Amino acid sequence: MQSSRTYKMKKEPATRNPQPVIRNELTSCGYFRLTGVLSLFLIIGFVSGCVGLAPWVTPLESVSPEAGRSVSPREMDNVLEAYKNFALASIAVTHSNPQDARTYLSRAIEKDPESAYLCTKMALLLKSMKDYPDALKYALRCEDLEPENVRSKILLADLYALMGDDDIAIEQYRKAVALDPENDRIRLLLTTILIKKEQSDEALNQLEIILERNPELVIAHYYRGRINLEKNRYAEAEQAFLEALRLNETLEPALFDLGTLYQMTDRNVDAVEIYEKLLELYPDNMGARKRLVELYIELGQKEKAERQTEEIKEHSKPGEPGRQALGLIYLRQGKLDESIEELNLIVSAWPGDYKSRYYLGTAYEEKGDIDKALEHFGQIKPESKYFLSAQMHMGYLLSEQKKYDEAIRVIERAITLKKEKIELYLMLASVYEAKEEYEKAIEVVKNGLRQDEKNIDLIFRLGVLLDKSGDKASCLKQMKRIVEMDPEHADSLNYIGYTYADKGIRLDEAMELIQKALKLKPESGYIIDSLGWIYFKKGLYDEALRYLEKAAELNPEDPTINEHLGDVYSKKKDFKKALEHYKKALSLKHPEEKKIKQKIIEVELLLKGKN
Repeated sequence: MQSSRTYKMKKEPATRNPQPVIRNELTSCGYFRLTGVLSLFLIIGFVSGCVGLAPWVTPLESVSPEAGRSVSPREMDNVLEAYKNFALASIAVTHSNPQDARTYLSRAIEKDPESAYLCTKMALLLKSMKDYPDALKYALRCEDLEPENVRSKILLADLYALMGDDDIAIEQYRKAVALDPENDRIRLLLTTILIKKEQSDEALNQLEIILERNPELVIAHYYRGRINLEKNRYAEAEQAFLEALRLNETLEPALFDLGTLYQMTDRNVDAVEIYEKLLELYPDNMGARKRLVELYIELGQKEKAERQTEEIKEHSKPGEPGRQALGLIYLRQGKLDESIEELNLIVSAWPGDYKSRYYLGTAYEEKGDIDKALEHFGQIKPESKYFLSAQMHMGYLLSEQKKYDEAIRVIERAITLKKEKIELYLMLASVYEAKEEYEKAIEVVKNGLRQDEKNIDLIFRLGVLLDKSGDKASCLKQMKRIVEMDPEHADSLNYIGYTYADKGIRLDEAMELIQKALKLKPESGYIIDSLGWIYFKKGLYDEALRYLEKAAELNPEDPTINEHLGDVYSKKKDFKKALEHYKKALSLKHPEEKKIKQKIIEVELLLKGKN
């Protein structure tokens, strides 16, 4: 049987079973992701966005003309005026008056426009005011004046990173490293951005250079552990985290991510020990408390789970972001009303907390309040990492309500914003498929393939849709293309084999393909059904029945498997059981209703004749 004959859109995994959800969150929400990558600069004690920059209060020489150059009285007057305004700017900064400081610095630069130092100070001031575009103008001017100045490169990199231009930031950090290769602080800054951009191999290379010179640098060991954790190199990650903790046993991110590693590798008892230690040191870490509750529940330690839930309540007030953990715990426990109450308070106070809003929508969805779920999913903005999942939920819910046109509008809008996300093309195609508009579905998949021409999920879906549109030859062509790309793609092997069997052709080849698929997916009811169907076509009804009954045990609500069972019972002249399965196939909305009704009539006539 073709496993995707009737494609069903997949929504996010149910949140009541903690382990699958934990696994998803563990791989995407380590300490980096919980705190934000740029906040890692705070972890590096001696690393900052202005490494090596001079203090604000400076001697006159810092803004004076170059030594050895003759200076006219007018130039000296300008320098003195520049110094006076710089001093006034320094006082304004001391008194937390950045606008006045900006005015004075502007006047200073007017009097001494060739001062790289003044341009740097203005760039730093504007950076602190979050006026990054203007800060960048002055930083670029500083680089023009002193192209070999390491500090200028670092400042530029910092500004580009803050503005989201990470690739240019990396380029500037590389230039800074080239100018000062012995400076490990710059390498750490570069490593931070490389990690954010998932350029893990280069990041690891930088860390190796750093650790070779400074083997006791805690943050470098932590970074190495984090990268290896992302790459599922668990032994290397554990070794790096333990080394970081040997050097600093209270390092919060290392403790948190070591606990994450233990959860990911099913070492739950070890994970509990680490999270408990972390909370002794940092009792306000709600992420660790949430993880502990989930682990205690999984380990059957209900009382400890309840105690941690109470601790979350004690360490936070309703509506505070820290209560998000409590809302998610209630959601996983199926306590939907309690979850909704907690998360509603948070989004009311913090409308831009899209994680809380996403899970609030999920809680409403689980409760069956679809309108409320759609309302909250719809408020999640495109810049949020939860946007794509929210749009997928909306498309799914609207399609389930048979509001296909609304579902199409939602998903098409998401595609305009996230055209590289293949999941959106698959979902949009599935909506058109539900409407039986196969040509439109095919066009959507082809648009997706223009983004990623070798995406096997898209190619497989194209094959299925071509089959449904009646073009079996083109369908088989796509399935064979997948097998060429991935000889162990079980669903494509099954599809080809089942198609041959259904046509009653090349049955030996079909048997070989299906048996290979079954080795790859031994518990697939659809593949087992295909094998039974081949035996049926060969006239081996006892063997067919054995496999088809097993397929029905695995997929009792599949209409095609029930039809196949009806066919084999009919051949074995057990018309009563045949009728039972045909009627069940009909009740399960078999796509060929007319054919099933005809089989029911024929079997009922045979039963009357038998009686």
